[in-house]
Amino acid sequence: MSHLHSVSSETFKHHCIASLKIPSPDPHHMIISCLAVHNSLLYAASLNEINVFDLISDYSHVDTFSNDLSSSGSVKSITFHITKIFTAHQDCKIRVWQITASRQHQLVSTLPTVKDRLIRSVLPNNYVTVRRHKKRLWLEHWDAVSDLVVKQGLMYSVSWDRSFKIWNASNYKCLESVNKAHEDAVNAVAVSDNGVVYTGSADGRIRVWERSVVDRNEERKSKHMLVTTLVKHKSTVNALALNGDGSLLFSGGCDRWIVVWEREKEKDGDGDGDGHHQMVFAEALWGHTGAVLCLINVGDLLASGSADRTVRIWQRGKENCYRCMAFLEGHEKPVKSLVAISSSSSAFDGIVSIGSGSVNGEIKVWDVYWDNNNNFNKKNHLKWSL
Repeated sequence: MSHLHSVSSETFKHHCIASLKIPSPDPHHMIISCLAVHNSLLYAASLNEINVFDLISDYSHVDTFSNDLSSSGSVKSITFHITKIFTAHQDCKIRVWQITASRQHQLVSTLPTVKDRLIRSVLPNNYVTVRRHKKRLWLEHWDAVSDLVVKQGLMYSVSWDRSFKIWNASNYKCLESVNKAHEDAVNAVAVSDNGVVYTGSADGRIRVWERSVVDRNEERKSKHMLVTTLVKHKSTVNALALNGDGSLLFSGGCDRWIVVWEREKEKDGDGDGDGHHQMVFAEALWGHTGAVLCLINVGDLLASGSADRTVRIWQRGKENCYRCMAFLEGHEKPVKSLVAISSSSSAFDGIVSIGSGSVNGEIKVWDVYWDNNNNFNKKNHLKWSL
C-alpha cells in the first residue's frame, strides 16, 4: 500500500525559531553532514570539523574541534556514551572525544586502538581479504564509516566497506565484525532495545540481524546472524529510524519513498517466542520530490529531510496510516540531517523542537506543535525529553 500525501490542514503548526550558520570563511567547509544533541549541546559536523552550540543560551557557539587531519575526510555520524563522544569518519576511523570542564573537546582515542591492532596483528587468521591481494585486520573498517549507534553499552558501526561491527563503548574493544553484510555500501544502522540490528544499504535492501549463541571450539560465543532481508526500495537506502518501542521501522531512500515496516504480531499458540524481529511492509509514504536523506522519530511523529530542501512531519492516524501533518520550507539546499531538540524554556509542553541541517551550512530550529483553533489540545500534546 502506498500513499501520495498532501499536507494536512488540520491542527499542526510550525515556526522556525532559529537559523544558525557554521562559522567558516570557506563555503566548502560549511556542508552539514550530521547533527546530534547531548547534554543541552548541539553538535554540527562540517567536513572534518564539529561545531558545538549551547541550546540553553540562545544557541551560542561553544567550541569547534577536529583531529587536525584534513585527510580524515568528513564526519559521517556522531553518537554518545555517558561522557564520551564518538565520531565516524571518511578515513575509516572512529574517534573518541572527552568534553572538559570548560566545554572544550579533547581527542582521547581512535578506533580500533593501537593496542588492539598490535595484539591482533600477530596471528594470520585475524586478517580478512578486502580486495584482491589486499588484507586488513577484521576489526578495521577499510572504507568510510557511515553511521554509528550506541545501545546498552554497545556501539554499532556500519561502513561503505559493506560490513558492520560491534564495539564495547566503555573499553573500545571490537567484539564482532559481520563482513559482507550487504552487496554494496552500508549507509545506515538502527538498533532496537532488545538488540535487533537493522542495516540499510546502497544495494536497496534492509537486513535484519539478531544475536545468537554458537558453539565454537568448545566455547559458547555470541554472533549476529542474518534473520531476514526487507526488500521494497527501488534504489539506495539512505536512512533508518525506529519508533520508541521498536514496533515500527522507517526507511528512506533515493527513490523518494519512506517505507514503513511494522512488527508482525505473533499468532496465539504459534511460534517459538522469537517473532519480535519479524518486520513486514505496512505502507509507503510519498511526498518528497527528491531523495529522502534523513529520518528521525520524535514521540509519535516522524520527521523526514530530503534533497528537495524540505522537512516533512508525519503522524499515524486512526486507520494506522501516516499523514503528512506539516511541510517545513526555508532551506536553500538539500536537508542532510535531522535531530530532536529539547528546550526546557519552551512556553508550552506541547512543542516538539527539531533541528535540520543542509549542505550549505545552515541549521534551522523548528517548533512543531498541535494547535486547535490556536489553543493547545492537551489530549494531543507531543512530549519529548532528551
